[in-house]
Amino acid sequence: MSETVPVLPPKSSGNRTGLIAGIVVVALVIVGAIVYFATRGSSDEPAASGGSTPATVVKLGTTDVSQPHWEILKDLAAEENIDLEIVGFSEYTQPNPALTEGEIDLNAFQHILYLADHNNNTGDDLQPIGSTLIVPLPLYSEKHTEVSEFTKGEQVAIPNDATNQARALFVLESAGLITFTGAPKVPTPDDVDTAASTVVVRSVEASQTAGLIGDPDIAGVVVNNNFASDAGFDLDGYVYADDPSSAGAQPYINVIAARPDDVDNPVYQRIVELYHDVTVTDSVVESSGGTAVIVEGYDAAKLQQVLKDTQANLKAAG
Repeated sequence: MSETVPVLPPKSSGNRTGLIAGIVVVALVIVGAIVYFATRGSSDEPAASGGSTPATVVKLGTTDVSQPHWEILKDLAAEENIDLEIVGFSEYTQPNPALTEGEIDLNAFQHILYLADHNNNTGDDLQPIGSTLIVPLPLYSEKHTEVSEFTKGEQVAIPNDATNQARALFVLESAGLITFTGAPKVPTPDDVDTAASTVVVRSVEASQTAGLIGDPDIAGVVVNNNFASDAGFDLDGYVYADDPSSAGAQPYINVIAARPDDVDNPVYQRIVELYHDVTVTDSVVESSGGTAVIVEGYDAAKLQQVLKDTQANLKAAG
């Protein structure tokens, strides 16, 4: 009896080829889709964890927004991904309150004495974080070309405002034209020892000092840089000017100020450093007619100590 041997159906070579082709087509479609979406995502939309870092925005307030050095400073800051916005104010009374209220992050318009007076009067605690410049306060005269030419009893006009009067008196003392009865921290004309002094001090409104240069009763005038410039003075033609590096001139160092919690902010400190870039400082000096002196060597801590001392001196002087 013969056994029936099972026979397998013959293999179909055509079906195998179709299966393989189908697998290949599906694979190509998947690869194509991956490439398409990867390419589309990289060109049309930023990656979730990639892209450029947003610039840090810093608002700095000033009363001389039109000065060209601010644009130079802005460009330098932009190179370091800092978007520095220069905010203009029309009056000196505005930038400090704006800083206190957080409308701006920094300001740069005042010297330390002005800041000290503001803090004392308002209870604010704004702090300097960097120095900018100081402008010497000069003594001009149409009658004399040397300090030694002034004679006993001649009058010298000085500004009478609290910000500049003490400094003007220090200028005359440094020039050897007056002597104080004591050692006042914030002198007034009452502190002048008339008998021991060469000249007599006449206090007038700061805006009037330049106009007295030709007065026959006035031998000299101590004039702020802006009033001297407006009056057409030869800014280099002064008889005497204070030394910006002297201790008496320290309260008149102009500063960049911040709120007390921001004195160590690294971005703000970097802006101070960029201000001292030679391209910025050269522009500052040029705009001042060569009278401005860039103040170096004062870190934030030293400036804050000068402010503290100045505030104490103002309080003591009443």
